[in-house]
Amino acid sequence: MTGLSVSPPTYPGDAEAPHAIRVYRYYDLLMAAFVTVLICSEFIAASKVARIGTFEFGAGVVFFPLSYLFGDILTEVYGYVRSRKVIWAGFASLAFSTFMSWVVLSLPPAEPAWGHQEAWETVFSNSWRIVAASLLAFLAGEWVNSVVLAKMKVMTGGRHLWSRTIGSTIAGEAVDSAMFYPLAFLGIWTTGLVVRVMLANYLLKVATEVLLTPLTYRVVGFLKVAENEDYYDVGTNFSPLPGG
Repeated sequence: MTGLSVSPPTYPGDAEAPHAIRVYRYYDLLMAAFVTVLICSEFIAASKVARIGTFEFGAGVVFFPLSYLFGDILTEVYGYVRSRKVIWAGFASLAFSTFMSWVVLSLPPAEPAWGHQEAWETVFSNSWRIVAASLLAFLAGEWVNSVVLAKMKVMTGGRHLWSRTIGSTIAGEAVDSAMFYPLAFLGIWTTGLVVRVMLANYLLKVATEVLLTPLTYRVVGFLKVAENEDYYDVGTNFSPLPGG
C-alpha cells in the first residue's frame, strides 16, 4: 500500500510498542462491530435456507462474511494477539446470547395475554446441536483465518494485502463450513442439501471477500495511519487459548 505514513512495523518484544500498554482509537469499535455481526447472523439467519431461482444457500451467508472481513482487518493492523482477544469476545457473546435465549424462551408465558410463544420459539430457538456446531466452527474458522493472515503478512513482508485477506478467508471459511453444516444438519437435512448449501455458502463467502477487497484496502490504510500501527507477528505464540 503506497502513500501511507505510519511508524515502522512493530514486533513482539519491541520496547516502544508492547502489546499490553498500547491504547487505540478504533479497536473497541471494531470489536463491537464484529460481535454484532456474529450475534445477528446466529439468531436471524443461521438455520434458514434461502432460494433465488434454483440456487439454494444458507441465509447467514449474506452478512456472516463480514466477521471474516473484520478478522482480517484486526489481524492485519493490530496483530494476532489482539485479534484472538476479539475472537474470544465473540465466542463468549455467542455463548451468553444463546444461554439468554434459552432462559427467556423457557419462562412460562402469561397466557392468554401472551399468545406468541410459538412464534418466538420459531425465530429465536436453535437446537443445542446447531449451537454447539456454530460455536466450534466459529472458533476453528476464525483462528485459522487469523493465523494464516498473520503468517502470510510476515512471509510477504507486508506486500500484497489482497493475497492474505483472500487466502486466509479461503482457509478459514473452508474449516468453518466443513465443520458447521455436517455437525449441525446432517441427518436433519438430506445429505445432498447439506453438501449443496455448504458448498454454495463457502463459495459465496469467499466471493464476498474478493468483492470487498477494495473496501478492505481503504479501511486498513485508514487504520494504520490513524492508529500509527502496522503489526507483524514475528515470534508470536499462535496458541488459540486466551493468554497463550
